[in-house]
Amino acid sequence: MRVVMFGYQTWGHRTLRALLDSEHEVTLVVTHPPSEHAYERIWSDSVADLATAHGVEVALRAQPDDEDLMTLLKAADPDVIVATNWRTWIPPRIFELPRYGTLNVHDSLLPAYAGFSPLIWALINGEKEVGVTAHMMDATLDAGDIVLQRRVAVGPRDTATDLFHRTLELFGPITVDGLALIASGRTDWTPQDRSKASFFHKRAAEDSLIDWTWSAEELDRLVRAQSDPYPNAYTYRRGERVRVVAARVSEGRYGGTPGRIFYREGDGVVIVAGADARRGRNHGLAITRVRLDDGTELPALDYFTTMGGYLTRQP
Repeated sequence: MRVVMFGYQTWGHRTLRALLDSEHEVTLVVTHPPSEHAYERIWSDSVADLATAHGVEVALRAQPDDEDLMTLLKAADPDVIVATNWRTWIPPRIFELPRYGTLNVHDSLLPAYAGFSPLIWALINGEKEVGVTAHMMDATLDAGDIVLQRRVAVGPRDTATDLFHRTLELFGPITVDGLALIASGRTDWTPQDRSKASFFHKRAAEDSLIDWTWSAEELDRLVRAQSDPYPNAYTYRRGERVRVVAARVSEGRYGGTPGRIFYREGDGVVIVAGADARRGRNHGLAITRVRLDDGTELPALDYFTTMGGYLTRQP
């Protein structure tokens, strides 16, 4: 089939690589210009560079809504469009243009975790599985009928980075396998159960700021969700921002006020956590490694040389 691809960052790069290696003909690639957004500077393999290296025409667009792009799309004459990690709305006149429609590949188990940063949100929320969904695009974002899904188990100490690498491996195969099903003439796709749908916004700095009223288990997942190279979870101590690079749930239970720098436990320093921490029934978050704004990284025992005081949400 003749394929036009809308894609961006490493997800789009891996998908385009699979399409170029397949029996299909890629006739046009549409991608976003480079961005300075913190979450778009990482996993930023260039879709444009890969397409150009293989002689495929490239169109750079922030929004796919202009007549010049429509002219390019019609000239490319696609049987199908493949969209992967496209960051803005694609209008119906584009996704309905090809004979077989548009196959969108999204890194969640739809209908849950539509939208942005699904792996990070899923890990924070304690999901046991993540995955990738290939579905037919319709007018509602990430809501079209499902063609294929592939699942990945979430391990007890997995980070978002671990899950990124494991789900990334699925993007090329699920795209090529989905196109094979479409080319076979099948149309009996699985409608999404919209009663189970959830839609998440882009993550920003505020979303990584630690709230010490969360439970230690939730905070442990937040730290792992904001693993390098993502912006780390952070807090403030005496006006200084402190990024939490590594932590775990404490073995003991600690009572008091959330955010209190309380106790050395093994290789960690326990911070009191949980809205009901005053009852003394909660585990704390044992921070084991921190990073400061100047890039200095330290074991927590070297940074917290005395106990007492509080970690806060403001400088």
